[in-house]
Amino acid sequence: MKTAGYWIEKLGLQKHPEGGWYREVYLSADVVPHTGLPAGFRGERSFSTSIYYLLQGNDYSAFHRIKSDEVWHYYAGTSPVEIVAIENGNLKKLLLGNDPETGQKFQLVVPKNTWFAAHLADNKGFALAGCTVSPGFHFDDFELAGYNLLNDLPEIKEKIKPLLNPRYK
Repeated sequence: MKTAGYWIEKLGLQKHPEGGWYREVYLSADVVPHTGLPAGFRGERSFSTSIYYLLQGNDYSAFHRIKSDEVWHYYAGTSPVEIVAIENGNLKKLLLGNDPETGQKFQLVVPKNTWFAAHLADNKGFALAGCTVSPGFHFDDFELAGYNLLNDLPEIKEKIKPLLNPRYK
């Protein structure tokens, strides 16, 4: 079994601003013009982008949302990834992993504009995943949740607080 350190080095991963490790793998050369995108986008976007994304130990992807659907893919590791999404004020937990007998999925879709976070189901392990976004990811379309999300969702605030980025109070 390969380790998290092996994948970080072999794939040339770097620290991600929202937590974990990543590297862009694909950025479509073809673009959708601004006029061809839904409302809310500024500027053109690549048709599609993809990254490698690795979580290890207590790493987590803090609550955030983007303006495009995001497909998560599981590649390798010793722990499934729990994706925690907020839908209509309720928490929805999905498991990304390689054991369908326990409800894990090899691929999961997080719908556009959905607040979500990700962490390991077992913080003694690691998971190597991939994320594909279409229209392609651009940091202009990324919103990191602040602690004001707790005020908006008081009934689930204790469950989401550990997955907020403490730098964005």
